[in-house]
Amino acid sequence: MSAQARTIGLFALVGVLIILTGVLQSWNTALLILNMGLISAIMALGVNLQWGFAGLFNIGVMGFVALGGLAAVLISMPPTTTAWAAGGARVLLGLLTGAATIVAAILVQRRMAPERNRSLATLAVLVLGFILYRFVFDPAVDAIEDVNPAVTGYLGGLGLPILLAWPVGGLLAAGAAWIIGKTALGLRSDYLAIATLGIAEIVIAVLKNEDWLTRGVKNVIGLPRPVPREIDLQQNADFIERAQGLGLDPVTASSLYVKLGYSVLFTVVLVILLVLAQLALKSPWGRMMRAIRDNEVAAAAMGKNVTKRHLQIFILGSAICGIAGAMMTTLDGQLTPASYQPLRFTFLVWVMVIVGGSGNNFGAVLGGFLIWFLWVQVEPLGLAFLQLITAWLPEQNALRLHLLDSAAHMRLLTMGIILLLVLRFSPRGLIPER
Repeated sequence: MSAQARTIGLFALVGVLIILTGVLQSWNTALLILNMGLISAIMALGVNLQWGFAGLFNIGVMGFVALGGLAAVLISMPPTTTAWAAGGARVLLGLLTGAATIVAAILVQRRMAPERNRSLATLAVLVLGFILYRFVFDPAVDAIEDVNPAVTGYLGGLGLPILLAWPVGGLLAAGAAWIIGKTALGLRSDYLAIATLGIAEIVIAVLKNEDWLTRGVKNVIGLPRPVPREIDLQQNADFIERAQGLGLDPVTASSLYVKLGYSVLFTVVLVILLVLAQLALKSPWGRMMRAIRDNEVAAAAMGKNVTKRHLQIFILGSAICGIAGAMMTTLDGQLTPASYQPLRFTFLVWVMVIVGGSGNNFGAVLGGFLIWFLWVQVEPLGLAFLQLITAWLPEQNALRLHLLDSAAHMRLLTMGIILLLVLRFSPRGLIPER
């Protein structure tokens, strides 16, 4: 079988699985899997750029995804005017003070001679700057968080269309990637992985605890949508008439309409990113990145700036993850910092890349769809399987109850089995790099 026929066949198989879900379960479930599959494919594409093109082991994916979610809040939510009046200006002044402290410390390091006095001066600048920063910042935060904390208690956003949050999410993630890359890309691959994981945890901790920015664990709900709301469609006479003409009740029809709208938007973004990634892969720049991945010493000997190119690809891959994070928060309609778990946003995305085919953009996209489908469907299918094999046992049998209660763990078991099978029989993935 040719590589092209294999690719088409595998994508067709995933499409059939999603269609069967709609036929046998519900089309709402099928479209939900499709939408999250599209977002997962974009995340996998970003990680594949970093690992498949350049060999960068980034396990801080969830941090960049979370920054994309933050962008959705900062761009689309209306500003909380009372909170801004209570302490908005002083918060901005505090942030500027913190930034000025860092800049001052860098200038001291660069302009003073490398002696003991330079270290003492840098330490003095940092300590005094930190004290001033806390003096300005803390009272403003307290004032903001005291403004109707049950409903707001944060500054809000800019009140702009939420579609603008998607590229802004990419920019936020790219900015964070630049900072991380400038400090960590010189490290060996295992140390780079630890550094990216640690920084991702810091990002999540900030989102969970800085209520003035994200409401913390109280969550930001009611994000604007790029598609109509179901309740508005259900009150539209023309929509009701069209739904009844198709033999659907308005509630089901409105839900399907909204999910289809998201599917179209997400598909457009995925296609654009995939085309750009393919053009990059086939360009001289893409060939250079793979040469650096395969042998950094030889590439450096040929005059290539390895660190600079690593920084480029790290920023690009992280930006794509940030875009996916903003899209996912848009789909959810809320920002829930506690939901950013490594199991979902790091381990699962890496499984997608490995199973689909590292170094192949189409393989990463296939892995995103396939692994997400299995992640969603394994638990109900596993429960049905366990019910079948324990049907001969009494209802209150301890073994039967234990097995049924363990159905949720079928997800992890299945992911492990899939990884083992792929690494054994197709170690380069289902669609390997050419």
